[in-house]
Amino acid sequence: MFRYALKPKTSRGISSLSFNNDTIYALSSAQGRAGIAVIRISGPGCKDVYNSLCPSAPFPKPRYAAVRTLYQPFSTNIVEASALVLYFPSPRTVTGEDILELHVHGGTATVKAVLSSISQCASCSSRIRYAEPGEFTKRAFFNDRLDLAQVEALSDTLSAETEQQRRAAVRGASGELGRTYEGWRTRLLLARAEIEALIDFSEDQHFDESPTELLANVSNIVDGILHSIGLHEMASQRTELLRNGIRIALLGPPNAGKSSLMNLIVGREASIVSSEAGTTRDVVEASLDIRGFLCSFADTAGFRTEGEVGKIEEEGIRRARKKAEEADVVIALASVEKTEDGSKRIVFDEETLRLAKMARQSLVVVNKKDAVADHTTLKSLLAEFKAHASLELEPLTISCREAVSALVRDTEKDPGGIHGLISTLAESFTSLTALPEDMQDLLGVTERQRQLLAECRGCLEDFVAEAKGSADRGEADVVMAAEYLRAAANCLARITGRGEAGDVEEVLGVIFEKFCVGK
Repeated sequence: MFRYALKPKTSRGISSLSFNNDTIYALSSAQGRAGIAVIRISGPGCKDVYNSLCPSAPFPKPRYAAVRTLYQPFSTNIVEASALVLYFPSPRTVTGEDILELHVHGGTATVKAVLSSISQCASCSSRIRYAEPGEFTKRAFFNDRLDLAQVEALSDTLSAETEQQRRAAVRGASGELGRTYEGWRTRLLLARAEIEALIDFSEDQHFDESPTELLANVSNIVDGILHSIGLHEMASQRTELLRNGIRIALLGPPNAGKSSLMNLIVGREASIVSSEAGTTRDVVEASLDIRGFLCSFADTAGFRTEGEVGKIEEEGIRRARKKAEEADVVIALASVEKTEDGSKRIVFDEETLRLAKMARQSLVVVNKKDAVADHTTLKSLLAEFKAHASLELEPLTISCREAVSALVRDTEKDPGGIHGLISTLAESFTSLTALPEDMQDLLGVTERQRQLLAECRGCLEDFVAEAKGSADRGEADVVMAAEYLRAAANCLARITGRGEAGDVEEVLGVIFEKFCVGK
């Protein structure tokens, strides 16, 4: 279909950005005392720094480690007796510039002395200064070593606290997302070039396709991109659960054991436990790592309609209801209680079960199973509860009392069934966040990228509507169609930082402010 072998620009679109020629240095390993500290130097003055620190030693072979004694510049004072020195020539380095790494002993005084010595080095090619936060990564971006999607993934890698956050960040750092978005952008640019050729030369040249036919052919390409954008937006929603945490609301009637269960799962006394109804008046929240997933647990006020409910407790119930509506997972807790005639029954709240059914994932849990002496009676109670509450899934049974007692005795592998409940929770987390094997790279899609993809999707849908309208009307507004493609391609350029995206500098400021010095 396309007649032009258009090669779209792959520059960063940063012609307006000033990027100086300074040589920068910083401690790249963690602050504080350690066995080894890594100091990184990047820029055209790397060789000058080496010659100042090691004036009589030969320059090391590129990418080979060499042991050197480091001296204070213009002095015979030894700063480090046995530093490991590595030199990486540009452009195949992390920043795209010459890199010099000094691996020194990690004592605080030693690191401080080496950094001070670097600042005293003289260079005829550039100024030598301490790096700003994120400046090494910024230079990697400017020198085409990373695209903006990879930079965001690197930021996520540095801030990852759980295993699932780490896995998502690793997927984003592969560069596959950037290549995908750049591929879409290239196809849109080619399609736009074809349409604009029709606009500019239709009076002078003969084209095999009419405007309507051309727009219809381009629409087929756009439809494929729209389908892929939908998958990326879906993946972004799942990835955000990994980054920001899965919200869990714990609901149930008063004295069902919500606070006890939360304390057992969290591993500390986050909520006050009492036999008095309405003890928990406000939402009590705690964050924790469950099987590699970041979670935010919310213990809520007990739901009840009987008895006197004060204004404070009523407000607590309202907040609990709101927390349940916002949650990703709702745990509806019931409990085995003794009736006035001495028999046992399962007490539950119908509204909490209704809220659980509305949630993306839910669990129904029955506490105080230890109140029933035999398994047959418990099974009968569960069957009655399941029928009365119209439950589709089998409720889980636990005993917070047994679990608390076992913390002292430590005689059972799963006291009270709490470990089984946590395993079931982890399975629901996997269901919320899992992607097919061939879509694992989409775990790297960030919220910023999702917003730009949504904007791109809107432009492409406008294009499809224009193309469809032209087919119905028998005429095409090819100028407007080309503009929709230009806007869509610009959205993709803003994701990767390529092309002529005008807000690259602003985006860089937001991303790099999260980086530490030395990265």
